[in-house]
Amino acid sequence: MNSQLWYSATDEVADNFPEECRYVLETLGSVYHYDALARERGLSLEERLLLHQEHSGPLMKDLHEWMEAQLAEHKTEPNSGLGKAISYLLNHWPKLTLFLRQAGAPIDNNIVERALKKAILNRKNALFYKTLNGAGVGDLFMSLIHTCELNGTNPFHYLTELQRHAEDLAANPAEWMPWNYRETLARLATAAAA
Repeated sequence: MNSQLWYSATDEVADNFPEECRYVLETLGSVYHYDALARERGLSLEERLLLHQEHSGPLMKDLHEWMEAQLAEHKTEPNSGLGKAISYLLNHWPKLTLFLRQAGAPIDNNIVERALKKAILNRKNALFYKTLNGAGVGDLFMSLIHTCELNGTNPFHYLTELQRHAEDLAANPAEWMPWNYRETLARLATAAAA
């Protein structure tokens, strides 16, 4: 579910529809609570699915019925900010509730949105590249930096270590990926100490 869309929509309409916004946000907050609970308990994908089906399913069903009633009973103007947000959610409901039907399906696409923001920022910065080669290098570094962040690695530290160990990197690049270079550094340190 695209929580960013709903949160940005509520910024616009919260003053005019405070109770409606509160209801939706509290419902979605409960769904996120169950997802956090699944992570804390270390549930398998199937167990997480069952947890969501049992607890989040009824919440999402009630939310769906409430949204349909808002429009069908003319409680919300379809062209208002709230009406547009409700229409968006209803139009995308099967995709937004996939986490209730498929094991492992995420409850939002925020990780994708964050990745897209990086690409958009890079595109904006690319206006200042002087050559196509410069743009290619910028793309390469954007990809490396984002991969480091996804793997909990400090990009500056990672790139510095690649420079320090350029010969080892050239000899075996697979050992110098953002997700495994620390083990390679530890192994080199142990070998140097021996």
